[in-house]
Amino acid sequence: MISSTTTLQLKTRILTTVVVLTNVLGNSLLSRGMRSVGVLLSLSPLPYVQALFNPWVAVGVSLLIVWLLSHMALLSWADLSYVLPMTAVAYVLVAVVGRLFLHEQVSLVRWAGITLIMLGVILVGRTSPRTTLSQPAAEKDSRVEVKTALRSMSGSQHSEARP
Repeated sequence: MISSTTTLQLKTRILTTVVVLTNVLGNSLLSRGMRSVGVLLSLSPLPYVQALFNPWVAVGVSLLIVWLLSHMALLSWADLSYVLPMTAVAYVLVAVVGRLFLHEQVSLVRWAGITLIMLGVILVGRTSPRTTLSQPAAEKDSRVEVKTALRSMSGSQHSEARP
């Protein structure tokens, strides 16, 4: 039988992977598409809407919608202080994809920063994804504590009233 902690860790790792991959692929394809669209500096929304019809942009935006939905799901059970550092591995992968596939120049200073990000991801990855009770459970626990406190107060009042 698999413990609830193991199940939580497994589903967190799977969804974290989905969040990271959709972020990296979505942003990379969006960047690729926007390079072919050209520079957009307009107050009008029309050029941006037209850019959505570029296939690279359309797929990139679609992947970023999947990223947003999976990120929301992940945040529904895992701590923000866990999720954001763990998904920061996307920054590392974006730099690699940018260098290899988009032919961007990544300086030594950027690689040093990326190395620091990876060290942070490794450290945070060794911690539990959830350190707090879920909101409904926390509310239930606080209601139980209030009821217990009220009972003990009413019990002490009754004992004080007796001679």
